[in-house]
Amino acid sequence: MGWVQANFVEAIVSQTAYVDADLNYLVNTGERPVNYATTPPEGQQRRSGTVDPRRVRVQNARLSSEPPTLDRNGFQLVRHATELSDFADDEAIRSLYYAEVQALLKRVTGASQVVIFDHTQRLGRIGHTEAKLREPATRVHNDQTFVSGPRRVRDHLPPEEAEQRLTKRHAIINVWRPVTPVETWPLAMCDAQSIDPSDLIAQDLVYADKVGETYGFQANAAHRWSYFPVQQPDEVLLLKIFDSNTDGTARLTAHTSFQDPTSAADAAPRRSIEVRTLVFWD
Repeated sequence: MGWVQANFVEAIVSQTAYVDADLNYLVNTGERPVNYATTPPEGQQRRSGTVDPRRVRVQNARLSSEPPTLDRNGFQLVRHATELSDFADDEAIRSLYYAEVQALLKRVTGASQVVIFDHTQRLGRIGHTEAKLREPATRVHNDQTFVSGPRRVRDHLPPEEAEQRLTKRHAIINVWRPVTPVETWPLAMCDAQSIDPSDLIAQDLVYADKVGETYGFQANAAHRWSYFPVQQPDEVLLLKIFDSNTDGTARLTAHTSFQDPTSAADAAPRRSIEVRTLVFWD
């Protein structure tokens, strides 16, 4: 990060202790929401479920006296430069960036093996038509559940290896990087310690060839939300999506993009890449 850029970030951070923003929870109606990853059947909405917008305080995690960590809070900011200069090159992402992500996660978590199973790029402009770039995710969610987490291991590893890996600690961690500085639609994370199991709402995620499962969340005044203002391309967020540990380690984190009320009207839309990984310990 250059001197001018670093001082710009420092100035913004010093002025922003928190923002009050609207986050989209779900109402727990007792009915299972269904989301379609592909075009839904005729007459069906892409997403079901009753949205419950709530105004919440999102704290500036850069000012925290105790920086959030992956295993305590479910998320962690890590400085990490990349050699990849062109995130429009999907082949380069797989050949170069994937290896960087694997090395990063091994270093930070002490894991012995990291398997990447996909990645997604997003553009922070609702309703855009840019090919291969999805819109920001604007509902409070977690990408897997306690059921679908182990299922992912079986989906992506040979059967014998999968069963062996499932006998030891395993996790799913997303690595979220802004390709451009985040001036719009930053990511908010909920402290795992503030989430009650009753907040979780299991929902189907329907693909062309299978049905996955994710979590939505009902509102809870106890939730503690944080974000990292003006996140830079050399800063990555590690998000705990699933962890097999049940010893008090953070097992997941609710997260969502949100409209930052401090964003300038002419702010550039953020672009980001998230890499989803299976993480294993011996």
